Amino acid sequence: MISGDTPEDNKAFAEKEHADFTMLSNPDKKVAIAYGVIAADAPPDRQYAKRWTFYIGPDGKIIFIDKQVHPATSGEDVVAKLKELNIPERR
Repeated sequence: MISGDTPEDNKAFAEKEHADFTMLSNPDKKVAIAYGVIAADAPPDRQYAKRWTFYIGPDGKIIFIDKQVHPATSGEDVVAKLKELNIPERR
């Protein structure tokens, strides 16, 4: 997960939500812009990130981008997509 929030805010979020995954803090938004989630020409007060999910393979290459993320079902959607992509379940 990449967030435009500070590391401290991300840590508080992860603790509150019991997140068991790595979060990248990106307050300068350079990574989000590089991935196209924020338009490079957007003025600073209009730099809102799109809710996209990037599936990255073990070789570091993007294997799928979900641009139709629905927050209410995103957990289930990720699990289904990982199965579809034949990504082994982690235990």
